[in-house]
Amino acid sequence: MFAEIVGKINGLVWGWAMIFLLLGTHVFLTIRTGFIQKHTLGKGIKLSVTKDPDAEGEVSNFGALTTALAATIGTGNIIGVGTAIALGGPGAVLWCWLTGVFGIATKYAESYIAVKYRVKTEDGRMQGGAMYALERGLNMKWLGMIFAVLAGFASFGIGCATQVNAIATVCKENFGIPLWLVGAIVAILTAVVIFGGIKSIASVCERLVPIMAVFYVLGCFIILGMNYDFIIPALGTICKLAFAPGAAAGGLVGTGIRMAIQYGVARGLFSNESGLGSAPIAAAAAQTRNPVRQALVSSTGTFWDTVVVCAMTGLVLVTTIMKNPGINADQIDNGGVLTSLAFGQIPVIGPIILTLGIISFAYSTILGWAYYGERCVEYFAGKVGLIPYRILYIAVAVIAPIAALDLVWLIADTLNALMAIPNLVAVLLLSNEMVRDTKKYINDLDAKDTTPVPIVKK
Repeated sequence: MFAEIVGKINGLVWGWAMIFLLLGTHVFLTIRTGFIQKHTLGKGIKLSVTKDPDAEGEVSNFGALTTALAATIGTGNIIGVGTAIALGGPGAVLWCWLTGVFGIATKYAESYIAVKYRVKTEDGRMQGGAMYALERGLNMKWLGMIFAVLAGFASFGIGCATQVNAIATVCKENFGIPLWLVGAIVAILTAVVIFGGIKSIASVCERLVPIMAVFYVLGCFIILGMNYDFIIPALGTICKLAFAPGAAAGGLVGTGIRMAIQYGVARGLFSNESGLGSAPIAAAAAQTRNPVRQALVSSTGTFWDTVVVCAMTGLVLVTTIMKNPGINADQIDNGGVLTSLAFGQIPVIGPIILTLGIISFAYSTILGWAYYGERCVEYFAGKVGLIPYRILYIAVAVIAPIAALDLVWLIADTLNALMAIPNLVAVLLLSNEMVRDTKKYINDLDAKDTTPVPIVKK
């Protein structure tokens, strides 16, 4: 009974209203920022690998970006895209991609307010996010508390339990490792990292994220090379079936624009998390001279996550289906099956690439969300809540492989969606300041921000 109620609530919060709210914000902020996306590929990527050691902050720009990417790039980039194609048709890939393009503006805006209103603790740690923007920028601490509570509890499910379960399932199916043993190993590896704080997490993510991304993208390139005859037809099919129902070569079926938009946009939003307010928590720890500088760096995360990784996954799946007409995408409701069939084309190492990709993506998500959860718990419970949080987070990792996670997933997914509401309140109500500072700093990104960073007791 309780599970049914939670399921209905989840369907409501992730329904059309939330899709329109998030996508509408993406488009609105794209217009308000004068299409900030044009600066992401140039200035943003350049700044992400440029150190700024003299600026205030705990970790480098790149460290903050990879920590956010660690939490963002996950199994949704692999399995989620397959699910979108299975349920919404190949046209869903285009809508997923467009969601990423416009989502860059929202990721920019939410990262801007996270840095603009961050605080410095007595022991020198930088903390920021939607909760501090709501408190300091809008005098709405009560709403900041709601955001922090939602994000803190969501981290146990979407950031830990479901990810550990995915790792355990893959390891058991491919290597025969017992579920309980996988949970124990992941818990130990997680404990070693998260007890070191943001610097430890960022250090691991700086090394893990580029390796896992390159490894997975290389696999995609190999498959596309094998399916090269179908790349152009696949692009045409994706664009055609994004706007109309119908059939295409290779057994592909488009279910119509409504289904393509619903599943494409939903998976795109879930994948890049633009508008949910999670990634900016890591951005607030970055060494940066002004909020615009780090906001540009953070906005590249949505580009890499959705515009590149999700788009490549989508193209790999569609070309594979067209090359192998026996695969009926409309009859497969499991995105993991589609992805496994695609990578199975690479002899011997194909399944290995996919398996290692899922494991590394899921583990990095565990680390990234551990940091998000810590910052939120510290906001509403104080520093005293950190050790209990870490212990509980590790305990969840231990039991996740052997626990029934359907209800946990639904609750976490619901909390994840509800996070967006207070975050978007902050982003939209503070958009005037964001536009003003963007004009002020966009051509002088080395300028010092004159806004003082207060030291607060924690």
